[in-house]
Amino acid sequence: MESKKEIILPLPDDFHSHVRQGEVLAGFVQDLASQFGRALIMPNTTPPMVCASQIEQYKKEILDAAKEVNPNFEALMTFKLKPGITEEELLLMKSCGVIAGKYYPAGVTTNSEDGVSDFESVFPVIALMEKLGIVLCVHGEEPGVFCLDRESVFAEKVEILAKQFPKLKIVFEHLSTAKAVDLVKRLPSNVAATITVHHLLMSLDGVIGDALRPHHFCKPLPKRPEDLLALREAAFSGNPKFFLGTDSAPHLKEKKESCCGAAGVYSAKVAIPILVREFLAANVLDKLPDFIGGFGADFYNLPRTQKTIKLVYEPWVVPAEINGVVPLAANESLEWKLV
Repeated sequence: MESKKEIILPLPDDFHSHVRQGEVLAGFVQDLASQFGRALIMPNTTPPMVCASQIEQYKKEILDAAKEVNPNFEALMTFKLKPGITEEELLLMKSCGVIAGKYYPAGVTTNSEDGVSDFESVFPVIALMEKLGIVLCVHGEEPGVFCLDRESVFAEKVEILAKQFPKLKIVFEHLSTAKAVDLVKRLPSNVAATITVHHLLMSLDGVIGDALRPHHFCKPLPKRPEDLLALREAAFSGNPKFFLGTDSAPHLKEKKESCCGAAGVYSAKVAIPILVREFLAANVLDKLPDFIGGFGADFYNLPRTQKTIKLVYEPWVVPAEINGVVPLAANESLEWKLV
């Protein structure tokens, strides 16, 4: 897999990504499609993705934009979970490429003001998802709780869901705490988790330590050093319950550098070079193929990719801005480059 100057990896999957809407969509999609073969597209748009016709149109826009850089790119679609969605509508969604529904607690992240405020109100829809084999993805933060405790408190609801719906596949998204890592390990095999690149790089010090870094501000917040260590151990372990979901979430520079800065880290163009660096430094490069191109596909019952990518040892500087967004590692030198 590795030589002195090049590394061959499976064409990666991103099981959590945002590409926004309107004029900015094309650039964000192309950044994503230039690095990944498949991506699970989040539904917290305006208006949200809650019916088949909306999702079908959104998917078409994404695939049209991706053609320029990767005509074989696959957009894996999601819908935004809300009470009252019928089995008929879920079947229509499945027919246009939906493989997961996303649980957003009300008000915890971008465009989630209309999220779930009554936990049990969505149980009938979740029961239908269990019946139809649709994965439940969960943004695991409890509204109204102190920001560093939101994930740990919400973890109790993930455990309830796993017990209430034993045949339902659940993904605890973008883990940020050791408690959530431990919970996912302990629960049955139908519960897995995504881990982002930025949560593998920083604790809260990386956001508000020696300086305020608005482009590192995200939900959930990075937490304590011991949480960072637990996340890195999980990602590097080769445990199939943990796989990549970048949560690459672009916001224009002026939206981040404002009096009420938007939450999100844009990592689509740098995720794989950074992961190569981190897995190499931890001496676990052999675990990276499954993390980016194996375990997630297995969990979602998708075929593993037969395609590969090549990275070469060729230091390059990450641009200060990409498509009007300040990316993760902006102005930093990365050693490995995708070719």
